[in-house]
Amino acid sequence: MNLPNKITITRIITAIIILVMLMIPWHNMGISFPTYLIAGKITINLKYIIAGILFIIASLTDFLDGHIARSRNLVTDFGKVMDAIADKVLVNGILIILAYDGFISVAIPVIIITRDIFVDSFKMASGNKGKVVGASIAGKIKTICMMIGMSLTLFYNLPFELIGVNVGYALIIVATVLSVISGIEYYYNTKEAFVEDNK
Repeated sequence: MNLPNKITITRIITAIIILVMLMIPWHNMGISFPTYLIAGKITINLKYIIAGILFIIASLTDFLDGHIARSRNLVTDFGKVMDAIADKVLVNGILIILAYDGFISVAIPVIIITRDIFVDSFKMASGNKGKVVGASIAGKIKTICMMIGMSLTLFYNLPFELIGVNVGYALIIVATVLSVISGIEYYYNTKEAFVEDNK
């Protein structure tokens, strides 16, 4: 297993650790994470801070493994598949938990996951026709906005929460809109695969 693939597997493991930590009902087991009062008005739970730190580390490895794979010509089919799985587990899993815990609207993970299903289907159809479609600019910007927005949300939108501006949530909404736009772009770039089959 080459280095990029090892980094990808590490990201999957980190994502699972984050999800398990956020899903376990610790209070039912008599365990409670410390809480802190910031500026006399914002109560934060250490559980989300730890999750935020791990999420940032995992997000950075997403860029790192791809860069290493391309620069050293270490791109493999295994790496492509596992990288996609790692991204879905990390982002979609945490979005669902953030929605369940009331940090974001439940509509956001529904839209993101539905979009991913369509895009993955488009990719599979175009791949069967020998056509590979790369990530669009909207897709790349979406990823950056989502990673930053989710990081801020896990950190209770600090320091912006101190001035009453929810930058984290705003970035997640922007990422959601861009995900729909990039999904439409994927369709138009791969629709020949569907049109040819229906002729």
